[in-house]
Amino acid sequence: MDISRKRTLILGSAASVLVLAVVGAGIAYLMLSGGDDLRYKSQSALLKALPANAAAELRTRGVTLQSPLKCKDLPGWTKKKLRASCTGTTTDRRDVQVLGSGEERTSKSYYTILVGGHPIVENAPCLGADCRGKDG
Repeated sequence: MDISRKRTLILGSAASVLVLAVVGAGIAYLMLSGGDDLRYKSQSALLKALPANAAAELRTRGVTLQSPLKCKDLPGWTKKKLRASCTGTTTDRRDVQVLGSGEERTSKSYYTILVGGHPIVENAPCLGADCRGKDG
């Protein structure tokens, strides 16, 4: 009986370790994948929100625009891979280019803003009010 009791304890311990490893891996996956859906579910929603959010982001960085940004679809966008670009000019006549993308498969979004050809924002996950409103 002593041998079977030892086996039972060993197998029980091994099973516990295995369960903990699986649960830990699941938690790690959820944390790394973000568990979030894309903020903008369609190309038109991205195009509608991008100019205001980019302008707000630029304002927080001390850059003012001469007029509202004009946005358009970028070639290669699909229902699952959103791609948009906005252009404009600052009040001191520097060119502004905003690039926004989102991918349904990874639930990730990236935004880049160039002012006068220099990056002001690079591959940010959000812009403007979206950054503050994500968790709140």
